Amino acid sequence: MESSWTKARTRFKSPLRVAVWFLLRSRENKANKCSELKRRLEECQRLVAELQAELERQREETRRWQHEAHRLESEWRSIQRPAPLLPADPPLGKHGFGARMICLAVNLARVVGLRGAHRALKVFFEWLNVEQRIPHPTTIRNWLLRVGVAAMREPWEHSEDCFWMADHSNQIGPEKALVVVAVPASKMPPPGETLKHEDLRVLTVRPGTSWTREDVAVVYTELANQHGNPRAVLSDGAVELREPVESLKNRRSDTIMLQDFKHKAANFLKALLSKNKRFAEFTTQIGRTRSAIQQTELAHLTPPSPKPKARFMNLQATLEWAAVCLWLLDHPEAKARRFVTAERLEEKLGWLRSFASELAVWRECQQVISRGITFVNEQGLFRGAARRLRTTLFENLAHRVSRSLAKQLVQFVVAAERQVKPGERLPMSTEILESTFSLYKQLERQHSKGGFTSLLAGFGALLRKPTPESIKQAFSTTTLNDVKQWIKENLGDTLVTKRRLTYHDFQQALKRATISPATG
Repeated sequence: MESSWTKARTRFKSPLRVAVWFLLRSRENKANKCSELKRRLEECQRLVAELQAELERQREETRRWQHEAHRLESEWRSIQRPAPLLPADPPLGKHGFGARMICLAVNLARVVGLRGAHRALKVFFEWLNVEQRIPHPTTIRNWLLRVGVAAMREPWEHSEDCFWMADHSNQIGPEKALVVVAVPASKMPPPGETLKHEDLRVLTVRPGTSWTREDVAVVYTELANQHGNPRAVLSDGAVELREPVESLKNRRSDTIMLQDFKHKAANFLKALLSKNKRFAEFTTQIGRTRSAIQQTELAHLTPPSPKPKARFMNLQATLEWAAVCLWLLDHPEAKARRFVTAERLEEKLGWLRSFASELAVWRECQQVISRGITFVNEQGLFRGAARRLRTTLFENLAHRVSRSLAKQLVQFVVAAERQVKPGERLPMSTEILESTFSLYKQLERQHSKGGFTSLLAGFGALLRKPTPESIKQAFSTTTLNDVKQWIKENLGDTLVTKRRLTYHDFQQALKRATISPATG
């Protein structure tokens, strides 16, 4: 082994200066690389410091926005209106609800139904952010029935000029409800205005399966004993409602019987059209047209649905439909014709052209009736009514048939007018009573096709809008037991009860039939 580098160098082929240069060059390269790495390290350290500063800045910004959000939320809470306070409404008796809530629920039920009233109250109180217990639909129903029975039992001061309105309402089955209401003639609305529901006073609501003249006479006598003899009785002219008025004349000689103008006008119109072959053809063709177009692109021109009862009282919609279709056939520019081709329109509705002349006559007859109904509803019956009605009806009549109809209506009013005393004014229309039947069916909803139910006890609640004071008065005189007693005496087993009993018997028989002999 060599002892010194001077001896070892003799073995290298390169000269000494080359080795020295190489070593120096290597040291320089190492120094340069160290410098570069140091520079890069300092750059990374600077970048990390900048990123840390940016992160801290963003954290500070986040804290600032969070603080601002909390501040704004506090301000919003401070300016937000507090939940409204309901008026004082202490519980009425043992009901758990006050007279105001009972009044609100009953009035809602009169408009939107029992379940609708419950849902409406729930929506309103949630929107108002009020924690309030909501009455159940069954509870609202019981309230409504109590108000209705109380209305029929309410003491009433009879007046000598009082008149009655009587009518029947039926749904399905043989059962009919006889309704009699009363209005003092002195409280008739002024000329130009019609009677309102709140003007009526319910005397009785009496369901029954048979209403003979004798049955109605008994009811009339009971009401006369309880409320006094009426000056007049107004009905639709049915024999079983009209003839029993004679029993009242034995008690009060000036009691008169009046017949509803609209029903009488419908009878006159029926006499004109029921035996008219062209009208029969028109009616038949309407039925065919309804079936032919109601599922097509002409569905918007479908004729109105027929009325199985009193169709001559509801003829106006059909005649207006025919007039619209005739106009449409002659006006290609009408927007409604954009949905159907001319050929298709002519194919399905062109038959109306052959009835154009008859339709003009029928529409004029309907106009005569409509004018008369409006006059009678707004003016009533009084001395001189026939003369004023003649002027109204005969205006611009172009056809002999419509003039004949107008003459019959005037003569009808002349005969009724002779029974009226000078200065006396009486109603001659039962439309307000018929609209009350509509209110009752609206309350029943889908049950209106299932026969009368216990809701009939609430009929009296539909006429006058209850107030908290009237609720207190009604509840102080009528209990739920009174309602049950009224239902038991007047309704008995309803159609719904009979149907439920029928299905129950069938299910019990089916259950017995499936029991095995071993376990039987």
